Amino acid sequence: MAVHLARGHRPFLRSVLQAWTPCRRQIQTVFANQKRMEHSCLTADDVKHYDEQGFLVVNNLLLDHELATLRAEVRRLLQLASGRQTHDERFDFEETHLEQNGEMRVRRIKSPHLHSNAFKQLLTHPGILAICKQLLYTEHLRRGDMKLNLKNAGYGSAVQWHQDWAFYPHTNDDLLAIGIFLDDVTERNGPMLVLPGTHRGPVYSHHSKAGMFVGALDPSELCIDDSHKNAERLLGSAGSVSFHHVRLVHGSDVNCSSEDRGIVFLEVAAADAWPLAGISNFETFDDFWSTRMLCGEATLQPRMKALPARVPLPKPDNPHFQGSIYALQQQMDKPYFTGE
Repeated sequence: MAVHLARGHRPFLRSVLQAWTPCRRQIQTVFANQKRMEHSCLTADDVKHYDEQGFLVVNNLLLDHELATLRAEVRRLLQLASGRQTHDERFDFEETHLEQNGEMRVRRIKSPHLHSNAFKQLLTHPGILAICKQLLYTEHLRRGDMKLNLKNAGYGSAVQWHQDWAFYPHTNDDLLAIGIFLDDVTERNGPMLVLPGTHRGPVYSHHSKAGMFVGALDPSELCIDDSHKNAERLLGSAGSVSFHHVRLVHGSDVNCSSEDRGIVFLEVAAADAWPLAGISNFETFDDFWSTRMLCGEATLQPRMKALPARVPLPKPDNPHFQGSIYALQQQMDKPYFTGE
């Protein structure tokens, strides 16, 4: 049955439709977030796998439009690196930067959330936070640093075997690192390799024979062969997210493929895990106490747990070896991953 409106009613109908449009968008967002929260709810088996193995990959956690927005922001941020010769507070460059016909080679964008609203919003992504709460068994979470490791096709740098715990030991080990896949991560393009169960084992030395902190462990201490047969590869399509325990041994080889492999890494801790080095490594007390809280409440009562720990000192005086894990690991006596 056709309905005919008098001319006088048409402006009214137009105003109703205009008012409805933003409401419809809000409703669509609510339903999208609800669907995402349902998708991100882990099963008991998922949590058990993380507890026992030290890692988990959740496929397709980001929505398509979120992924597209982040990729566009990466392109914008990379434009800001044009003309820069050396590492700075925002960018870390490959050792081959500008060597190939002046080609710019960025290997890391530091703290992208400080330079992009899209990355800032990623800090409180509801699906990711829901999983962190399940894996860390708390509603009170604080973030650490965020960085984007690009690992570009054909030359993206390796990250040698290490434990994140070596860089920032805390009063307890309820900490994890999140990896948000901006590209498909495959067998070929330098996926992250993890050694299952090592989060329950020893804390390895990340110092050189000369006693300098190099941010990598001696591969001879690990029971692993050159084919990485006992390592697990964290693979997934773009939009998938990995979670790994702060003490899990992991690393990745050079990207010798024709496929880029960009991953955003974010550190998340239970609010009652305090850094053993004190909060001096944060900008201010307010930064530690308030700004970095993702959800829940901060506490002045650190939870203590008897854990092995090593102090990440001394660090190199040479500026060339400062600023990122890539630079630190160049001091290694014998690297494991060489791209060969």
